[in-house]
Amino acid sequence: MADYQINKKKILNDPVFGFITIPHDIVFDVIEHPWFQRLRRIKQLGLTSLVYPGALHTRFHHAIGAMGLMQEAIKMLEDKGQTITEDEKLGTYIAILLHDIGHGPFSHALEYSIVSEVKHEKLSLLFMEKLNEKMNGQLNTAIRIFKNEYPKKFLHQLVSGQLDVDRLDYLKRDSFFTGVSEGIIGTERIIKMLNVFDDQLVIESKGIYSIEKFILARRLMYWQVYLHKTVLSAEQMLVKILQRAKELTQKGEELFATPDLSFFLKGNYNFNDFFNDQSIINRFANIDDYDISSAIKVWAKHDDKVLSDLSQRLINRELYRLEIQTEPFEQEKIKALEQQWQEKNPGLEDYQNYYIFTGTTENKAYNPEEENIKVLHKGGHLKDLTDSSEELNVSTITQTIHKNYLCYPKNLVKFD
Repeated sequence: MADYQINKKKILNDPVFGFITIPHDIVFDVIEHPWFQRLRRIKQLGLTSLVYPGALHTRFHHAIGAMGLMQEAIKMLEDKGQTITEDEKLGTYIAILLHDIGHGPFSHALEYSIVSEVKHEKLSLLFMEKLNEKMNGQLNTAIRIFKNEYPKKFLHQLVSGQLDVDRLDYLKRDSFFTGVSEGIIGTERIIKMLNVFDDQLVIESKGIYSIEKFILARRLMYWQVYLHKTVLSAEQMLVKILQRAKELTQKGEELFATPDLSFFLKGNYNFNDFFNDQSIINRFANIDDYDISSAIKVWAKHDDKVLSDLSQRLINRELYRLEIQTEPFEQEKIKALEQQWQEKNPGLEDYQNYYIFTGTTENKAYNPEEENIKVLHKGGHLKDLTDSSEELNVSTITQTIHKNYLCYPKNLVKFD
């Protein structure tokens, strides 16, 4: 009897971009790996569904969609005369597929809670290197492209740059699932306008207006979705819950948690720990949104007043009020809130930092200091987007907007 061979060239039906083909056996194997399948259990937008109920899509959706756009981009560049080998194609497909594999539960919301200030990009690279060992070096090209060590630099720009397919996918996908129409961008048009000049990914001059809309869409989506004040409030409450759980655990309190979540609550692990101890990354690969959600449901009935109160508030969507403004908040206002908190909550005076706190956030739609978007004009002349655009105010699109927020429970009086 002949050995049964699995057909690995599957077709996935994506609600945003339609049918996406898995182009090669190794891509199928990467997708099938448990570390990648974990992305099905991590929501793309964390707690944003508390504001936009449809925002329940996952990192898995996003990674597959970005790979589909990468296939379109590669084909378009080939049609314009770029020579891209099969190995290079696979490298870019795998690099974009795995670019978010290092995300922890609830995506960005817990990037600094579960572990000690380890960015997901560094963990993604570590995951890729560990997978490469398991797959006998088949991810070598993908890793070189991801690290920007491959000779053809434009391939890295497609994975991580001002015009990467990561951004093209998440803007359109997040707009689709939240229903926020300001994020809708012409991905097909933008991809058709891509080209390569002097090993740089550029946009043809005919595509300037599409890029202008793309940048404005990013800015609007940040304020309306990613940095929406109610979303920020929910995410900060989640961070505070994990902070309290960690504090109690490290004092010897036994909290309900899955074994792997308990491991991270009991210890403080940095990137060197991940790099040097394979068991730590294996444990990290076992935790997802479900570990956190199930723990919070149990913690809502814990004897610790702070942990149970915060958990109940988040479960029942009794979110903190979050005020946001350009200038820092006056200390007098913060002290008045703290005084009210102490009067209304005797016995919890020492824990007011869980209930009244400030922070900052920022929004930068286009950062020419990191990498300029270059526009290819007729005759082979390259110009920066800010010198080519007729519609966008240069100072507006390049300026980082910093805002301050003040977070506190709604049962405190709001001061004008």
